[in-house]
Order: sequence, then C-alpha cells, then structure tokens
Amino acid sequence: MKTLYLLRHAKSSWSFDDLTDQERPLNDRGRDDAPRMGQALARRGIVLDALVSSSAVRALSTAVLVARELKFPHEKITVEPAIYRADADALVALVQALPAAADAVLLVGHNPTITDAANALSPTSFNELPTAAVVCLRFSTDTWEAASRANAEFYFYDYPKNAG
Repeated sequence: MKTLYLLRHAKSSWSFDDLTDQERPLNDRGRDDAPRMGQALARRGIVLDALVSSSAVRALSTAVLVARELKFPHEKITVEPAIYRADADALVALVQALPAAADAVLLVGHNPTITDAANALSPTSFNELPTAAVVCLRFSTDTWEAASRANAEFYFYDYPKNAG
C-alpha cells in the first residue's frame, strides 16, 4: 500500500512587484493556513516517509510549516524544481518515480497541476483545490511506478476552512 498526499501551497502574496513568481512568499493567511493543515494531518495520525516540494518560495514555505506540525525534519524535505512548471502528466510521472522505500509521501505543488494530478490519479473528481487543500489517495500496490487511478482509493480531502 502506498499513500499519497497532494497539497496545494498555501495562499501567497502578490504585494511584491519586484519579486519573480518563484520568489513570491506566503501572505498572512497562508502563514496561518499551512500550520493549520499540518495540525489537521497530525490529528489524523499521519507519519510521512518523504515530503517533496516545489522549489517556489510559497510551496517550500508551506512544506516547512506543515512538516513542523507533523514532526517531519525540515532538512529531509526534498526540493524538486520540476514541480514548479510541471503539468499533470509530469507530476504523475514524478509520483510514479518516488522512492520505493517511501510508503507515505506528501507532495506540495501548484494549481492547476495539483488539481489535475489529483483528478488523473483519483477515482473521485475534484473542482479546483483551494490553497492549502490536501487530497489523500491510497494505492493498492507495493510500487509507486504502478500507482494509477486503476488501483487508487480516495481516502480524504481537507482544506483550511474545514480543518478548524
């Protein structure tokens, strides 16, 4: 069994005209929502084997804040620059190339790709995931390369306004 958590980065700031899109930080709501989602995941008893994040500041900041709540060491976060510009097919390929030893993986990325990848892999369909939303899928397989909609089970979907 492999478990995948697809997390859209928390709300980012558009207040800095001199920053590139990659450099945009989280805004106040994003800095509140990311730990809230980490706490919601922790209440579910989630233990990660790996956490993979886009290299964009807003995504990596989200990953660090969620990791802190899950007691996942931030130095073990894998930064994957390809997530930033990936389409759904590329993100699914990245999932299918995850390390075999990792059974539970959180992947932090961007929309529309996170929503599209969730729809590509899940038997349940999703409208646009809001910022800091997470979709959990479980795959009836021992290898990530075999992970697909055909062996996926939708486990849960959560987002900050629902997380309390």
